[in-house]
Amino acid sequence: MKKRAVIRLLFLLILFYAMTMIFPLGIALYHSETAMIWSFYLTIAIAAGIAFPVLLATRKIIISFSTRDGFMLVFLAWTAACLVGALPYYISRSIPSFTDAVFESVSGFTTTGTSVISNLETLPLSLIFWRAETQWLGGMGMVVLTVALIPFLGVGGFQLLKAEIPGPDKERITPKITETAKILWIIYISLTALETALFCIAGMDLFDAVVHAFSTMATGGYSSRNEGLASWNSPAIMWIATIFMIIAGFNFTLLFRLIQRKWKDVWNSSEARTYFAIILISAAIGAVSSGSITNSFFYTASVLTTTGLTAGGQAMLTPLARAVLFSLMFIGGCSGSTAGGIKVIRHVVLFKQTGNELKKILYPRGVFTVRLNNKVGRKDVVYGVAGFIFLYFALVGIAALVIASSGLSHTVSFSIALTTLGNIGLDPAVLEPYTVFGSLPGYVKWTLSFIMIAGRLELWTAFVFFSREYWR
Repeated sequence: MKKRAVIRLLFLLILFYAMTMIFPLGIALYHSETAMIWSFYLTIAIAAGIAFPVLLATRKIIISFSTRDGFMLVFLAWTAACLVGALPYYISRSIPSFTDAVFESVSGFTTTGTSVISNLETLPLSLIFWRAETQWLGGMGMVVLTVALIPFLGVGGFQLLKAEIPGPDKERITPKITETAKILWIIYISLTALETALFCIAGMDLFDAVVHAFSTMATGGYSSRNEGLASWNSPAIMWIATIFMIIAGFNFTLLFRLIQRKWKDVWNSSEARTYFAIILISAAIGAVSSGSITNSFFYTASVLTTTGLTAGGQAMLTPLARAVLFSLMFIGGCSGSTAGGIKVIRHVVLFKQTGNELKKILYPRGVFTVRLNNKVGRKDVVYGVAGFIFLYFALVGIAALVIASSGLSHTVSFSIALTTLGNIGLDPAVLEPYTVFGSLPGYVKWTLSFIMIAGRLELWTAFVFFSREYWR
């Protein structure tokens, strides 16, 4: 019965993915983009034709979930989303290779932002919008959307959120998980709408404003222009993007606490204090060394939050500023945000545990604990963080070896592995946009596609299937 429940919800999600194509379809109809009209129509028809018979056959299934079921559904749902999302690229022949189409779709949904497309501005507007929409949906998570919209998931919905929400420790905003998911999406949509309005005021047209609001709030990095935000040459636009990237990389639970005016909860957060300290210190170093406050804060936010958005001005970055940005690739945003990477809280835990280990050398009989948010932290969180970081860098090493087998240098291979697993996208301090990924062999692209999904799902959700304990 549980397997049937997983199958039912999986195909319900597939139907959701297809229905989200109504928006780019409307743009295609408005601009008379014939190839894209048929591509979106056909994708919706394929998904509906597959999903409806399964949903009818399983309509009497009672939905209930365990943690094991949640892991399976989330992994399968993300895989299905990426495959369905690839069809408009492939059917329209905008990306003639199915491997490349899947890679682009995975990069979008996982908010990585890498691309195989060499000239964005030759794409139909509806497809540019679809790229941005996949990032926006993936930023908060399609499963979280499902939990928000379907009340009967209230019983097992937390198992889905546990498998999908980034960070070592999950927290409910409200006792009811459906209410938690709805609040997260209300905050996400409201911030996206506000940023869109500000971009329009600053000089963007509505289409570009929506695309870049989707990109920054999802910390994805896709743009509607080849030169990114540099196309507008506007400090105001750069600052708007910077502020909203920082907000998107912040813990959404703490953001809700701010809305509730629970200032003390935010001030007591070890992760929040560290996050803003990293931003201020990194941007200050960049500003002093390169002489540009705007560029420094923009690229600090872009790399730390794993957005990877560019705005020109890379030439102004000194070697010291680039070294700082490279180091930020190892950190990432906050837990419970749309950002990727290792996450600030994990670094805080390891830093505090390192201090405890030093104290134990001096006081062998002493008992020391990791304090988080002015409270004693659980020991199992420390073990979980250590295991996560070991697996993270092991995967970076393995992925770098696979990439290097294609003939790229070890430095470029390592950089690509780091940016894909961390869902960072194109780091302006390391790679030039759109010069590497399209030329990679197919087997490397499939490897990186899996790596991107694994990174977006915090590794454990993707790799739990490879353990004998899971299948027992």
